[in-house]
Amino acid sequence: MADSFGSGVPVKPGGWGRFRLWWGDNPYTQIFLIAGFFLILAILGNNVLNSMHRLGVSPGLEFLWQPASFDITETLISFASSDTFGRAILVGLLNTLKLAFLGCIFATILGVSLGVARLSGNLLLSRLVQGYVELIRNTPLTLQLFFWIATTRALPEIRQAFELLPGVYLSGRGIFLPWLEIGNGQSLWLLFAVLILLAFAAKIILRRLQRPLALPGLLVVLAIFPAIAAIWIWFAGVTFTPDLPVLGKFNINGGVTWTPEFATILTGLTIYYAASISESVRSGIQSVGIGQWEAGRAIGLPRGRIMRLIVMPQAMRVITPLMTSSYLDLTKDTTLGLLIGFAEVTGIIKTSINNTGNAVEAILVLLVVFLSVSLPVSFLINLYNRRLAARGIIAK
Repeated sequence: MADSFGSGVPVKPGGWGRFRLWWGDNPYTQIFLIAGFFLILAILGNNVLNSMHRLGVSPGLEFLWQPASFDITETLISFASSDTFGRAILVGLLNTLKLAFLGCIFATILGVSLGVARLSGNLLLSRLVQGYVELIRNTPLTLQLFFWIATTRALPEIRQAFELLPGVYLSGRGIFLPWLEIGNGQSLWLLFAVLILLAFAAKIILRRLQRPLALPGLLVVLAIFPAIAAIWIWFAGVTFTPDLPVLGKFNINGGVTWTPEFATILTGLTIYYAASISESVRSGIQSVGIGQWEAGRAIGLPRGRIMRLIVMPQAMRVITPLMTSSYLDLTKDTTLGLLIGFAEVTGIIKTSINNTGNAVEAILVLLVVFLSVSLPVSFLINLYNRRLAARGIIAK
């Protein structure tokens, strides 16, 4: 068994053999360098602690249980000024996750559409998409956010709110959208868990079949899931009531409201990263040889099915790593909400530092928060990459 560094030296089984395989041919040098690195960190940490003691600042995380004494206008959970800094940071983390989740979805939908349109045979459409990409990618995201917040502030007041679509209002106070009120919805979580388990079971069964299902059989399998959901909802007594915004004289009642700050940062991140995703999709599609298109045409497949069945599975080997980078960058750039007043986790950490003076501890908390967000995303995308590699779609 040769080690992973290609030296050709056989590695014996056992603890020492695994150690050699992991550390390579010069383990002691690496151990010395790592020990030196941690020694430098220890010295720097000791100096920071001594400086904090001289300034009369006691390090620790006790501030997380102190009253925050400030309000947060946009929350997914209840929050009052008497709540703790720890709950305030949790509110900011949830706002960040909501922004990152919606931003990744909207940017993917727009970016994939633009990437495919860029390669369409329509010259005008292709040039328009190219102009959009060049404009967005060559201007700073911060500048774009300032433009969008200025545009949002310029929207009319409530009395003259612009109705973009039926039940969708735009005004200087935010965007008002329809919503769906769910009654007796506690059992929906169990329903989702059951459907997920059934999906895994169906996938295992289909994989064990000697040949793929014909279209009628596949439609029957897919119809099972909405049928189970409908029966479950019927017997559980779950109700769905549309909640539409209603324009009043001084306010808009009903529905769900996106504040100007949230709408601005979501719009800015979506438009900016859609340009990057469109280029990733374009490069991935162009990486597939023209012979694949010709082979699809030779067997009589239309262009749409050639793209879906032949080209896109091969293009994913290029698209997936680039999309991973875009998603992580979008998640990290949610911190720019601080510039326009959106209550995301960085802004709340900054307010906590101003109120408590625990700058080092708060920054460490922020570091842990973003690592807890970014590392799972990276892990899931890498897991998807390994599954593609196991299926032979991308190189291992």
